[in-house]
Amino acid sequence: MIIRSLELENYRNYESLHLNFDDHINVFYGDNAQGKTNALEAMFLCATTKSHRGSKDREMIRFGAEESHIKLIVEKQGVPCRIDMHLKKNRSKGVAVNGIPIHKVTELFGILNVIFFSPEDLGIIKNSPAERRRFIDLELCQLDKVYTHNLINYNKVVSQRNKLLKEIDYRKDLLDTLEIWDMQMVRYARPVIERRQEFVKELGRIMAEIHGSITGSREKIRLEYAPNVDASVIERKLAGERARDLKAKVSLTGPHRDDLLFFINDIDVRQFGSQGQQRTAALSLKLAEIELVKKRIREKPVLLLDDVLSELDSGRQERLLESVGDIQTMITCTGLDDFVAHCFHIDKSFHIESGRQID
Repeated sequence: MIIRSLELENYRNYESLHLNFDDHINVFYGDNAQGKTNALEAMFLCATTKSHRGSKDREMIRFGAEESHIKLIVEKQGVPCRIDMHLKKNRSKGVAVNGIPIHKVTELFGILNVIFFSPEDLGIIKNSPAERRRFIDLELCQLDKVYTHNLINYNKVVSQRNKLLKEIDYRKDLLDTLEIWDMQMVRYARPVIERRQEFVKELGRIMAEIHGSITGSREKIRLEYAPNVDASVIERKLAGERARDLKAKVSLTGPHRDDLLFFINDIDVRQFGSQGQQRTAALSLKLAEIELVKKRIREKPVLLLDDVLSELDSGRQERLLESVGDIQTMITCTGLDDFVAHCFHIDKSFHIESGRQID
């Protein structure tokens, strides 16, 4: 899987940009706040329909413009594919694949598989459970359309149920309708929980091997899925927690409250691990994600590294770049000195300044 080219019009700080990429290591360099990350964000958007920053469509449109256009040419198993995306200020984005408009986001997933790694990901171990759930969901949605369908519907049901819990406070006659939403919640929650469990189990096996290699087998890491409720008992738990939900006016049970736990030598890394252990665990997690995607889709994903090398020591930098030698990688950095000093190979570089490529 290769990104052949990227074209941007009125996207973030780019009025116009057209880049052609090498199959291997592509480096975007320049000072901070020049637009390097924006180019990676556009690629991520074409793979997932979402910004890795959580930005809304209108926030990605260049100041003063009414809409933005992204065109990405992807080559998969030797076959080219064009993804066009129009971002509009007051309407939903328009997406077309090879000139044919698509109407469901699930139709886009799987055309381009990307793995995004930023300095924020190094904090995934110690940050909130929501970030770890987002990590699971972003990967599974690219790999599994059935999971995407169940997750989208589950999130809709939770939103409607939460709305109802608030309304019941004013209209007691609505209490009888709560059971209908409970049934829908159970319907979609079970497959979401079961699929997450399978994913974490497989990812954990790969991660343990990679982490052992990085640490010279001095530490053993274990990845553990921590569901808020087991799939087999969610129906009973929802019924038992109904009074609590009504009091809180929010759904307190379900996979929207799951977590992912990391243990090194049976010690909780989030609570008791050193910063070095947390960073090594995060790096192992990302490297395991790459290997799992390669195994699942029998294709190499595209890796987007956003200024992450500056946050890693030389040993971890080398381990990361060794691992991605056989896949297309887009790297942002402030300068090329580190690459030269460590003899890291660069196949193509782009100097970005004020939303423009400098020749």
